[in-house]
Amino acid sequence: MGGAPFNVARHLKAFGQNPILITSLGSDSLREEILHAMSQYGMDVMGIQHDDTHPTGRVQVHIEGGGHRFEILPMQAYDFIHSIKAQKTILSVHPELVYYGTLAQRNEISRQTLKALLHGTEAAKFMDINLRAPWYDKRTILDSLQYANIIKLNDDELQILAEMFELSGSSADEQVANLMNRFNIEKTVITCGEEGAWQIDRDGAKIEAVVKNKITKLVDTVGAGDGFAAVCILGSLKRWPAIMTLERAIAFAGVICEIRGAVPDHADFYIPFAREWDL
Repeated sequence: MGGAPFNVARHLKAFGQNPILITSLGSDSLREEILHAMSQYGMDVMGIQHDDTHPTGRVQVHIEGGGHRFEILPMQAYDFIHSIKAQKTILSVHPELVYYGTLAQRNEISRQTLKALLHGTEAAKFMDINLRAPWYDKRTILDSLQYANIIKLNDDELQILAEMFELSGSSADEQVANLMNRFNIEKTVITCGEEGAWQIDRDGAKIEAVVKNKITKLVDTVGAGDGFAAVCILGSLKRWPAIMTLERAIAFAGVICEIRGAVPDHADFYIPFAREWDL
Protein backbone atom coordinates (compact mmCIF):
# COMPACT_ATOMS: atom_id res chain seq x y z
CA MET A 1 0.00 0.00 0.00
CA GLY A 2 1.39 3.38 -0.88
CA GLY A 3 1.42 6.44 -3.05
CA ALA A 4 3.06 9.59 -1.73
CA PRO A 5 -0.10 11.25 -0.34
CA PHE A 6 -1.15 8.03 1.39
CA ASN A 7 2.31 7.51 2.84
CA VAL A 8 2.56 11.07 4.11
CA ALA A 9 -0.94 10.92 5.60
CA ARG A 10 -0.16 7.62 7.32
CA HIS A 11 2.97 9.00 8.95
CA LEU A 12 1.29 12.22 10.03
CA LYS A 13 -1.58 10.31 11.61
CA ALA A 14 0.88 8.18 13.55
CA PHE A 15 2.54 11.38 14.74
CA GLY A 16 -0.72 12.70 16.18
CA GLN A 17 -1.95 14.85 13.32
CA ASN A 18 -5.33 14.62 11.57
CA PRO A 19 -4.70 14.30 7.83
CA ILE A 20 -7.52 13.99 5.29
CA LEU A 21 -6.51 12.03 2.19
CA ILE A 22 -8.39 13.08 -0.93
CA THR A 23 -8.33 10.41 -3.62
CA SER A 24 -10.53 7.98 -5.55
CA LEU A 25 -10.65 4.18 -5.35
CA GLY A 26 -12.18 1.65 -7.71
CA SER A 27 -14.90 -0.91 -7.05
CA ASP A 28 -12.54 -3.79 -6.33
CA SER A 29 -10.89 -5.77 -3.57
CA LEU A 30 -8.01 -3.29 -3.33
CA ARG A 31 -10.48 -0.59 -2.32
CA GLU A 32 -11.68 -2.71 0.59
CA GLU A 33 -8.11 -3.50 1.57
CA ILE A 34 -7.18 0.18 1.64
CA LEU A 35 -10.27 1.24 3.57
CA HIS A 36 -9.67 -1.53 6.09
CA ALA A 37 -6.04 -0.49 6.55
CA MET A 38 -7.01 3.16 6.96
CA SER A 39 -9.53 2.16 9.58
CA GLN A 40 -6.89 0.12 11.41
CA TYR A 41 -4.52 3.10 11.27
CA GLY A 42 -7.21 5.44 12.57
CA MET A 43 -7.13 7.48 9.35
CA ASP A 44 -10.17 9.49 8.31
CA VAL A 45 -11.81 8.23 5.09
CA MET A 46 -14.09 11.22 4.45
CA GLY A 47 -11.98 12.29 1.46
CA ILE A 48 -12.12 8.90 -0.31
CA GLN A 49 -14.23 8.87 -3.48
CA HIS A 50 -15.75 5.84 -5.22
CA ASP A 51 -15.16 5.14 -8.93
CA ASP A 52 -17.25 2.41 -10.62
CA THR A 53 -15.36 2.72 -13.92
CA HIS A 54 -11.64 2.76 -13.16
CA PRO A 55 -9.55 0.46 -10.95
CA THR A 56 -7.89 1.35 -7.68
CA GLY A 57 -4.49 2.78 -8.57
CA ARG A 58 -1.52 0.45 -8.74
CA VAL A 59 2.19 0.98 -9.29
CA GLN A 60 4.57 -1.87 -9.95
CA VAL A 61 7.88 -1.34 -8.14
CA HIS A 62 10.84 -3.22 -9.60
CA ILE A 63 13.82 -3.68 -7.25
CA GLU A 64 16.96 -3.50 -9.35
CA GLY A 65 20.61 -3.31 -8.33
CA GLY A 66 19.98 -1.85 -4.90
CA GLY A 67 17.55 0.74 -6.26
CA HIS A 68 14.02 0.66 -7.60
CA ARG A 69 12.09 1.49 -10.75
CA PHE A 70 8.43 2.49 -10.87
CA GLU A 71 6.00 1.22 -13.50
CA ILE A 72 3.00 3.49 -13.02
CA LEU A 73 -0.16 2.11 -14.60
CA PRO A 74 -2.39 4.48 -16.60
CA MET A 75 -6.12 5.30 -16.28
CA GLN A 76 -6.46 4.61 -12.57
CA ALA A 77 -9.23 5.84 -10.27
CA TYR A 78 -7.02 8.58 -8.81
CA ASP A 79 -6.85 10.12 -12.29
CA PHE A 80 -10.56 10.94 -12.00
CA ILE A 81 -10.99 12.69 -8.64
CA HIS A 82 -14.31 14.56 -8.65
CA SER A 83 -13.88 18.31 -8.13
CA ILE A 84 -17.11 19.19 -6.34
CA LYS A 85 -16.80 16.29 -3.91
CA ALA A 86 -13.19 17.21 -3.18
CA GLN A 87 -14.07 20.86 -2.62
CA LYS A 88 -16.81 19.90 -0.17
CA THR A 89 -14.29 17.83 1.74
CA ILE A 90 -11.71 20.57 2.02
CA LEU A 91 -14.29 23.20 2.94
CA SER A 92 -15.53 21.02 5.80
CA VAL A 93 -12.12 20.56 7.42
CA HIS A 94 -10.46 23.99 7.03
CA PRO A 95 -6.93 22.59 6.58
CA GLU A 96 -3.82 24.28 7.94
CA LEU A 97 -1.71 22.82 5.13
CA VAL A 98 -2.29 21.09 1.80
CA TYR A 99 0.23 18.54 0.50
CA TYR A 100 0.31 17.73 -3.21
CA GLY A 101 2.57 16.53 -6.04
CA THR A 102 2.58 16.05 -9.80
CA LEU A 103 1.57 12.45 -10.49
CA ALA A 104 -2.13 12.94 -9.67
CA GLN A 105 -2.17 15.73 -12.26
CA ARG A 106 -1.37 13.55 -15.28
CA ASN A 107 -5.09 13.48 -16.17
CA GLU A 108 -7.01 16.69 -16.86
CA ILE A 109 -9.85 15.78 -14.48
CA SER A 110 -7.72 15.37 -11.36
CA ARG A 111 -5.50 18.26 -12.47
CA GLN A 112 -8.44 20.63 -12.54
CA THR A 113 -9.71 19.26 -9.23
CA LEU A 114 -6.41 19.97 -7.52
CA LYS A 115 -6.20 23.40 -9.13
CA ALA A 116 -9.64 24.28 -7.75
CA LEU A 117 -8.65 23.08 -4.26
CA LEU A 118 -5.42 25.07 -4.22
CA HIS A 119 -7.15 28.17 -5.51
CA GLY A 120 -9.96 27.88 -2.99
CA THR A 121 -8.01 27.62 0.27
CA GLU A 122 -5.80 29.99 2.25
CA ALA A 123 -3.94 27.03 3.78
CA ALA A 124 -0.18 26.73 3.35
CA LYS A 125 0.70 24.66 0.29
CA PHE A 126 3.50 22.07 0.39
CA MET A 127 4.49 20.80 -3.05
CA ASP A 128 6.46 17.55 -3.16
CA ILE A 129 7.47 17.54 -6.82
CA ASN A 130 8.01 13.75 -7.13
CA LEU A 131 8.75 13.68 -10.86
CA ARG A 132 7.95 10.29 -12.37
CA ALA A 133 8.70 10.06 -16.10
CA PRO A 134 6.79 10.16 -18.38
CA TRP A 135 3.94 11.42 -16.19
CA TYR A 136 4.81 15.11 -15.96
CA ASP A 137 5.27 18.09 -18.24
CA LYS A 138 6.26 21.74 -17.97
CA ARG A 139 2.65 22.92 -17.80
CA THR A 140 1.87 20.74 -14.78
CA ILE A 141 4.98 21.82 -12.90
CA LEU A 142 4.44 25.47 -13.79
CA ASP A 143 0.86 25.46 -12.52
CA SER A 144 1.87 23.64 -9.34
CA LEU A 145 4.72 26.00 -8.50
CA GLN A 146 2.49 29.03 -8.85
CA TYR A 147 0.47 27.90 -5.82
CA ALA A 148 3.29 26.52 -3.65
CA ASN A 149 4.58 28.11 -0.45
CA ILE A 150 7.02 25.29 0.31
CA ILE A 151 8.56 22.91 -2.21
CA LYS A 152 10.54 19.72 -1.71
CA LEU A 153 12.66 18.07 -4.36
CA ASN A 154 15.81 16.02 -4.69
CA ASP A 155 19.03 17.11 -6.34
CA ASP A 156 18.19 15.25 -9.58
CA GLU A 157 14.81 16.98 -9.80
CA LEU A 158 16.50 20.34 -9.27
CA GLN A 159 18.58 19.72 -12.39
CA ILE A 160 15.44 18.87 -14.36
CA LEU A 161 13.81 22.13 -13.25
CA ALA A 162 16.99 24.09 -13.96
CA GLU A 163 16.92 22.93 -17.58
CA MET A 164 13.15 23.17 -17.95
CA PHE A 165 12.93 26.76 -16.69
CA GLU A 166 16.44 27.85 -17.73
CA LEU A 167 17.32 28.81 -14.20
CA SER A 168 20.26 31.17 -14.03
CA GLY A 169 23.22 30.47 -11.79
CA SER A 170 26.20 28.14 -11.84
CA SER A 171 25.47 26.62 -8.43
CA ALA A 172 22.48 24.78 -6.95
CA ASP A 173 22.02 27.63 -4.44
CA GLU A 174 21.72 30.20 -7.19
CA GLN A 175 19.34 28.03 -9.22
CA VAL A 176 17.08 27.50 -6.21
CA ALA A 177 17.09 31.21 -5.43
CA ASN A 178 16.14 31.95 -9.03
CA LEU A 179 13.30 29.43 -8.87
CA MET A 180 11.99 30.84 -5.59
CA ASN A 181 12.06 34.42 -6.84
CA ARG A 182 10.27 33.48 -10.04
CA PHE A 183 7.40 31.73 -8.24
CA ASN A 184 7.39 33.64 -4.94
CA ILE A 185 8.18 30.51 -2.93
CA GLU A 186 8.83 30.88 0.80
CA LYS A 187 11.03 27.82 1.40
CA THR A 188 12.70 25.11 -0.66
CA VAL A 189 14.00 21.83 0.75
CA ILE A 190 16.43 19.71 -1.27
CA THR A 191 17.27 16.11 -0.38
CA CYS A 192 20.62 14.66 -1.41
CA GLY A 193 20.43 10.99 -0.42
CA GLU A 194 23.41 9.95 1.68
CA GLU A 195 24.69 13.53 1.66
CA GLY A 196 21.76 14.75 3.78
CA ALA A 197 19.54 17.72 2.94
CA TRP A 198 19.51 21.49 2.84
CA GLN A 199 17.00 24.30 2.59
CA ILE A 200 16.83 27.95 1.60
CA ASP A 201 14.20 30.41 2.74
CA ARG A 202 12.90 33.53 1.03
CA ASP A 203 15.57 35.71 2.68
CA GLY A 204 18.35 33.54 1.26
CA ALA A 205 19.27 31.89 4.58
CA LYS A 206 20.64 28.41 3.97
CA ILE A 207 20.62 25.52 6.44
CA GLU A 208 22.36 22.19 5.87
CA ALA A 209 21.93 18.90 7.71
CA VAL A 210 23.99 15.74 7.33
CA VAL A 211 23.16 12.09 7.88
CA LYS A 212 24.14 11.35 11.48
CA ASN A 213 23.12 7.70 11.65
CA LYS A 214 24.08 5.57 8.69
CA ILE A 215 21.57 2.99 7.48
CA THR A 216 22.53 -0.30 9.11
CA LYS A 217 20.52 -2.62 6.87
CA LEU A 218 19.24 -1.21 3.59
CA VAL A 219 16.09 -3.03 2.45
CA ASP A 220 14.79 -0.56 -0.12
CA THR A 221 14.46 3.20 -0.53
CA VAL A 222 10.78 3.17 -1.53
CA GLY A 223 8.92 5.87 0.39
CA ALA A 224 12.00 7.43 2.00
CA GLY A 225 11.24 10.79 0.41
CA ASP A 226 7.64 10.59 1.60
CA GLY A 227 8.79 9.92 5.15
CA PHE A 228 11.11 12.90 4.88
CA ALA A 229 8.26 15.09 3.60
CA ALA A 230 5.95 13.99 6.42
CA VAL A 231 8.44 15.06 9.08
CA CYS A 232 9.06 18.35 7.26
CA ILE A 233 5.31 18.99 7.42
CA LEU A 234 5.21 17.95 11.07
CA GLY A 235 8.06 20.34 11.83
CA SER A 236 6.24 23.15 10.04
CA LEU A 237 3.03 22.52 11.99
CA LYS A 238 4.90 22.19 15.29
CA ARG A 239 7.10 25.24 14.58
CA TRP A 240 10.32 23.30 15.12
CA PRO A 241 13.59 25.08 14.34
CA ALA A 242 14.64 24.47 10.74
CA ILE A 243 17.79 22.49 11.54
CA MET A 244 15.87 20.28 13.96
CA THR A 245 13.23 19.57 11.33
CA LEU A 246 15.81 18.63 8.70
CA GLU A 247 17.76 16.37 11.07
CA ARG A 248 14.63 14.58 12.21
CA ALA A 249 13.37 14.20 8.64
CA ILE A 250 16.69 12.67 7.59
CA ALA A 251 16.68 10.27 10.54
CA PHE A 252 13.12 9.11 9.86
CA ALA A 253 13.74 8.66 6.13
CA GLY A 254 16.77 6.53 6.94
CA VAL A 255 14.75 4.16 9.13
CA ILE A 256 12.11 3.85 6.37
CA CYS A 257 14.93 2.49 4.16
CA GLU A 258 15.36 -0.36 6.65
CA ILE A 259 11.85 -1.77 6.10
CA ARG A 260 10.15 -3.25 3.04
CA GLY A 261 7.87 -0.72 1.40
CA ALA A 262 6.95 2.83 2.28
CA VAL A 263 5.02 2.43 5.54
CA PRO A 264 5.53 0.09 8.51
CA ASP A 265 3.17 -2.76 9.32
CA HIS A 266 2.93 -1.89 13.01
CA ALA A 267 2.31 1.33 14.93
CA ASP A 268 5.14 0.42 17.33
CA PHE A 269 7.52 1.59 14.59
CA TYR A 270 6.67 5.20 15.44
CA ILE A 271 6.98 5.00 19.22
CA PRO A 272 10.72 5.80 19.52
CA PHE A 273 10.32 8.89 17.36
CA ALA A 274 7.22 10.09 19.19
CA ARG A 275 9.05 9.75 22.51
CA GLU A 276 12.22 11.45 21.31
CA TRP A 277 10.28 14.28 19.69
CA ASP A 278 7.90 14.63 22.68
CA LEU A 279 4.77 14.18 20.58
